[in-house]
Amino acid sequence: MRRMPTVPPITRAPSAPTTTLGYALFATRWLQAPLYFGLVAAQGVYVYKFFNELWKLILRCVTGQATETYVMLAVLKLVDVVMIANLLIMVIVGGYETFVSRIGLQGHRDQPEWLSHVNSNVLKVKLATAIVGISSVHLLQMFVDVHHTSRHSLLWGTVIHMAFIVSAAILAYMSGPMAAHAERAPQQAHHEHARQEPEEKVFVPAQATARDDEPSAEERLRAARFPARKLLEDFDAEHPRSFDRDTMARLGKLDFLATHRNVVFVGPPGTGKTHLAVGLGVRACQAGHSVLFATAAAWAARLAGARDAGRLAEELAALDAHPLLIVDEVGYTPFDPETTALFFQLVAHRYERASLIVTSDRPLGRWEEIFGGPSASAMVDRLGHHAEVVRIDGDSYRMRRATSAWAD
Repeated sequence: MRRMPTVPPITRAPSAPTTTLGYALFATRWLQAPLYFGLVAAQGVYVYKFFNELWKLILRCVTGQATETYVMLAVLKLVDVVMIANLLIMVIVGGYETFVSRIGLQGHRDQPEWLSHVNSNVLKVKLATAIVGISSVHLLQMFVDVHHTSRHSLLWGTVIHMAFIVSAAILAYMSGPMAAHAERAPQQAHHEHARQEPEEKVFVPAQATARDDEPSAEERLRAARFPARKLLEDFDAEHPRSFDRDTMARLGKLDFLATHRNVVFVGPPGTGKTHLAVGLGVRACQAGHSVLFATAAAWAARLAGARDAGRLAEELAALDAHPLLIVDEVGYTPFDPETTALFFQLVAHRYERASLIVTSDRPLGRWEEIFGGPSASAMVDRLGHHAEVVRIDGDSYRMRRATSAWAD
């Protein structure tokens, strides 16, 4: 006799006042925003101080009043100002990103290396390291100008510097186990859940936890069957006349995979829809997600073959192994009602379960011109309900290059 799956207990949804209070408390994080802008003003003060000290150094060097010791001390003072300014940058950008709101620099060519993995632990360690560096410069200044520095000041300067080093080492040591514990907690919860329900296998598409038995990024890229590997960073964002760069920057974070949302690129041929779709797919593969790419005609043939073989339900279930499916060139070829019904089953099966990226030369409101039959409007409704629609307007990039080559 087959064992019935365990029904999870029904949990009571939080009441409206509790939810409202929670949102109100969460909104108080914006009270910190003026503090960071105040630090920006403080950084402006340090910029003024830097150039003021630099001007004094140049004047004394030109007039011949600068000794070697003075030049060394002045340069150390400039380095000190720069290091404090770097410390301010980490506090302003990292603190705002961690405690207030995301800045949305994903994909920006000038994004700091440390910002992509910044958190409270990383920020504290980097701040402690920066303070140690600043303290080192101060101590070096004292030793360079040792003739004008008392032994009492040298002693306490050294003691304070060693205290900074020890505290930074302890903080780094403590942050390591905490970060490792934070990474192990989701895995332990997953294993505990698996032990409680051994017969239930739940696939979470947006989860990209690396394991030894998982394929590498290169293997995922090959399995995705992209026509070419294109990166979001290589897209010529200046070519389209109209293009929502902010939306693309947000999509580049791949948050839509975690929320099972769809992405629809709409625009004339040659404006870069496929490039952007493939770019998101490549980034998803690199982040640990499984992706599958095909044109709309190829998807139609695949689904029709599964239907004719009597295994359409199994095929749709097998596609759940891919958190992201990319359907390219919707609208280039009209489909009959039977094919429309197949696409409807694909969209309905993945609705609020996994993500689709679709490229088309027509907006969703005109998809009845592509898909015949009563399923067209229902498919568009499900596809567009949780979707980011990116409209691209402009001339064909391929035709521009062809015209340029002909003119040359």
